[in-house]
Parts: sequence; structure tokens; C-alpha cells
Amino acid sequence: MRPSPKKKILTPLFSGAPRKSLPRAKEQRNFFPEKGKFADMHRHFEIELKNLKDQILAMGGHVELAIEAATQALIQRKPEMIMRVHELESRINREHMEVDEACLQLLARQSPLATDLRLVIAVLKISTDLERMGDQAVNIAYNTKDYLEGQPIKDLVDIPAMATQVRVMVRDALDAFVRQDRDLANQVLKKDDAVDALKDKVFQELLEYMSKNPTNVERALDLILIARNLERLGDHATNIAEDVIFAVTGDDIRHGGRK
Repeated sequence: MRPSPKKKILTPLFSGAPRKSLPRAKEQRNFFPEKGKFADMHRHFEIELKNLKDQILAMGGHVELAIEAATQALIQRKPEMIMRVHELESRINREHMEVDEACLQLLARQSPLATDLRLVIAVLKISTDLERMGDQAVNIAYNTKDYLEGQPIKDLVDIPAMATQVRVMVRDALDAFVRQDRDLANQVLKKDDAVDALKDKVFQELLEYMSKNPTNVERALDLILIARNLERLGDHATNIAEDVIFAVTGDDIRHGGRK
């Protein structure tokens, strides 16, 4: 006879006997950094943000110097100052690339949100406007060089006034950025109308002059182009002011948006 198979004794699922805990495959990781690490990360972000602001201020300072050198070369009839404009423009171009790289690194490492993100985006846009302002200063330098090769055709009154107003706009726009001052940014926007009015006046006077003095058309065109570039500098300062308002409040006021 075959031996009868042994019966398996099933242990009740809910017996009173203690159950052995299953071994863990891996220790559970703590995905949440300690509170101190959050503070360190935020502190590091603030340092990087301050460095960005310092870079923008340095770049803006060089733009101001380039505008001043280009316009003073015309007003004082000093062509030797034109070389200074080209030197500053090369420096501005390098700073533009450095600021862009710093912004991209900051976005990749820190992933800022809300106000901080708007501020980094504003820095990127302001850097681009400053670089283009350097280009406008070079354009003024080129036109000034051509104009100074001959005798002056008229007393310069409105162009120096435009240059002064533009430099004030640039300085105020950068101050508004540093101080995060919406009111000062709004003042920059209002000053742009005065620059536009001066440009229109220069255009009208020079067009009348060219109709009466056709032999001096080229030099009159040099002054028209200088006034046009000054007006464009004012537009870029306005763009910076709009970026400041966006960074501070989140309002996008471009193209007649909310103010």
C-alpha cells in the first residue's frame, strides 16, 4: 500500500501569533531636503541674482559712456572720441553674452518661480536692449565721423537736448530696475514723448534746409540719422522701463497693455 500523503496544515491569516515583517529591499530615501538646505539654496540664489543685477548695471554704465562719447564727439567736434565708442561697444557685446549665460545657468540650477522668474526674464530682455543701444551708439559715431569731415551746416541745439534726455532715460530706467521702482519706470515712459518731439523738430528743420541747400544734403542726412538713432535709444530705454514694470508687478504693458 502506498503511504497516505501528509496533510498540509494551513495557518489562519488572522491567528494570534505575531507575524514576521518582510525585509525591505532598500532603505526608503528621504526626498525632502532638510530645512537648513532650503535656506542654503535660497541664499545661493539670492547671491546669483545680485551678481546678475551687478552685471546689468556694469553693462548699462558702459552703454551710458558710449552714448556720451558718441554725442560729445559730434557736439565738441572731436573725432578722436569715436574710437572710444567702438571700444565700449566691444565690451558691451562681451557683457551681453556673459549675462545671457549667467541667466541660463541660473534658470537651469535654481528653477525660479513667480517674481524671481520674472526678474530673470527681465534681465535677459534688458541685456538685449542694452546691447542694441551699444549698436545705436556706434551708428551715431559713424554718422558723426562723416559729418565732421566738412563744415557744420547749422547750430546744434535740439540734437544735444535729445542726447541729454536719452542719457537721463537710460540712467532712470536702470535705477528703476535696481530699486524695483514702478513709479520711476513710468516716468521713463513719459519722457519718451519729449524725445520723439525733438526728433520730429530736427527732421522738419533739416528737410527744409535740404530743399534750400541741395549741395549739403549728405551732411544734413548725417544729422537726420543721428537724431533717428537717438530716438531709437529712447525707445530701448522705454523697453527697459516696461521690463521693470513686468518684473515688479507681472503686468505686461507693451503695445498699449494694462498700465
